Amino acid sequence: MNPQETAARRERAVTDKVLASFADTADPRLREVMLSLVRHLHAFARDVRLTEGEWETAIEFLTRAGHITDDRRQEFILLSDVLGLSMLTVAINEPKEPAATEATVFGPFYVDDAPEVPLGGDIARGAVGTPCYVSGQVRSVDGNPLGGAFLHVWGADDDGFYDVQYSADHSAGRGWLRTAPDGSYHFWTVLPTPYPIPHDGPVGDLLAATGRGPMRPAHLHFKVVAPEHHTLITHIFVAGDPHLDDDAVFGVKDSLVVEAAHHTAGQAPDGTRPEDAWAQMTFDLVLVPEPTS
Repeated sequence: MNPQETAARRERAVTDKVLASFADTADPRLREVMLSLVRHLHAFARDVRLTEGEWETAIEFLTRAGHITDDRRQEFILLSDVLGLSMLTVAINEPKEPAATEATVFGPFYVDDAPEVPLGGDIARGAVGTPCYVSGQVRSVDGNPLGGAFLHVWGADDDGFYDVQYSADHSAGRGWLRTAPDGSYHFWTVLPTPYPIPHDGPVGDLLAATGRGPMRPAHLHFKVVAPEHHTLITHIFVAGDPHLDDDAVFGVKDSLVVEAAHHTAGQAPDGTRPEDAWAQMTFDLVLVPEPTS
């Protein structure tokens, strides 16, 4: 046996031994996932002929990601996002229903305890930016309106920062409301602007080393929850944004790009008369019923 064959047998023996170690895993799904993970991970190492120095660098990278992660910043979500794994997971798991609103990445800045805002209220609550009136309807794919649905909304301010990036007790640019009986919704916020994902940590170093930028196009996040329907996580993106084609997290879908109408004066749809320039975006959110047992 020549040296190459000997080395290949030695490498296969390592993989086979690790795979065998999961033979007694009680949970069949966990066993399936771990066996596939080991096969692909070991195949990757063999494919690139991973050096010990490169392995150590990878461990240091993941360690730094863990150290920079806290209750306001999730570096591992960022890593998943920039590798496209987040969007791939979304694509695998979202309902295969052409009439439904497409899903996209969750992002690292969702907050569970966002304040309730009345229908038609202002979720900006002091966030800097051009006032923006957002409206639409939440309905099922069969056309029936979904009254009383929970609409969670969050976005960055005009400087490209979310409230949690300022301080733990600062809450602005986010909130939740219920849709009207006819499924309609409307609220005020600030017009989204493009911004960079946090790039002062290991994920930023990875982007710089690979010649990629950290920018995300202007967008507003939605999480829509309605009884007996699949929860929708999505964005609306502002048409004309120069970063629509190079989103650092691959989250843009054509169906989610919305024109923003700009106004300098006049009455808004809710009867108010903004003192300064304001914008308007309209977008319907269509949910898929959960399968019945």
